[in-house]
Amino acid sequence: MSNPPIFPKNCWYVACTPDELDNKPLGRRICNEPMVFYRDAEGKAVALEDFCPHRGAPLSLGYLEDGQLVCGYHGLKMGADGKTDSMPGQRVQSFPCIKRFAVHERYGFIWVWPSDADQADINLIPHLEWAENPDWAYGGGLYHIQCDYRLMIDNLMDLTHETYVHATSIGQKEIDEAPVHTKTVDGEVVTSRFMDNIMPPPFWQMALRANDLADDVPVDRWQICRFTPPSQVMIEVGVAHAGHGGYEAPAQYRANSTVVDFMTPETDTSIWYFWGMARDFKPHDQALTDSIREGQGKIFAEDQDMLERQQRNLLEYPERRLMKLNIDAGGVQSRRLLDKMIETEAEAG
Repeated sequence: MSNPPIFPKNCWYVACTPDELDNKPLGRRICNEPMVFYRDAEGKAVALEDFCPHRGAPLSLGYLEDGQLVCGYHGLKMGADGKTDSMPGQRVQSFPCIKRFAVHERYGFIWVWPSDADQADINLIPHLEWAENPDWAYGGGLYHIQCDYRLMIDNLMDLTHETYVHATSIGQKEIDEAPVHTKTVDGEVVTSRFMDNIMPPPFWQMALRANDLADDVPVDRWQICRFTPPSQVMIEVGVAHAGHGGYEAPAQYRANSTVVDFMTPETDTSIWYFWGMARDFKPHDQALTDSIREGQGKIFAEDQDMLERQQRNLLEYPERRLMKLNIDAGGVQSRRLLDKMIETEAEAG
C-alpha cells in the first residue's frame, strides 16, 4: 500500500528560473514527477516527461536543435506536445505520447502545473507585486535541500528559531519575548510579530546604513509571514527608528524588504528551495543587491543544515510524536490548508 500524498498537484509551483534554460534542456524532478524543461523555437518554455519513448533514456541528457528536444541516446526528436517527431532512419510516428506539463513564465520564474495540463489556470499563479514594480530590486538563489517541504514552511512561519540558528546575523532574544499572532484569512495564513524599541541585529544594522540611516539607535522591528498554498511564504521584514510609527513609519526612517520563499517539492523528503529578497530602497544599486544576496544566502545555508538533520531524525524515529507550542500555530494552520487541498484532489479522483 502506497503512502498518502503529502503535496497537492493541481496547483502551480516554481520550477526554475529563466537563466537555467540557457540553450540546453534542464532535468528536474518535481512532486515526484521527472520533468525536462527547455525553450522551443519561439523561445517559449516547455515541460515534458523526462522519458524517451524509445528506450526510456532521460531526455534531459539530450540537446536542442532548432527548438526541438533531441534525445542524447539515439537522436529521437520530440515535439513540444509530447509526440515523437522523427528519428534518423526510423518510422516512429506511432510512438505513444509522453506527458506534457503546463508551464508559464511570470515574475522572473518559470512555473509548472504537475497535474493534468488541461486543468491549469494561469490566474491561480500568486500575484507578486514587487516583481512588476521598478521601485523594487530583487536578488535570490536556489538551494537543493533534503527535507520535506512542510518542514521549511514550518521554519519560515515560526521565526523564533532566528535567535538560535541565526544568532550572528538576524537573531536576537527579543524575538522570543515578543508575542506572536496567527490567523487564516482568505486562504492564507498570516503570522506577525512586532518588537518595539530594541537594538537592531547585525543584518539590520547593515540595511540601515545602506539606506543612509543611523544603525546604532533603537528601532521598532516587524516580521509578518504570509503562507500562500501550496508552497509560497512571503515575509515582510524591517526596522524603523523608534518613535516614528514602527511598521507605519515614513520611508525616511525605515529599512524594509520582503523575504521571498518558494518551496517546490522534489520528492517526499527533498525540495528545490528558491529564496531571495525584494527591497524598495536603492533599487538600482546592484552592488547592494549582490551584498544582500550573499548575506541572505549564508543565513539560509544555516537553515539547510538544521532542516536536513531534522529530516534524518524524523525518518529514523517515525513513531515519535512531536510537541506543539503556540509559536507553531503558523505551521499548523498552513498544514491544515495543505491537507484540505490534498483531500479535495483525492475526492475529485
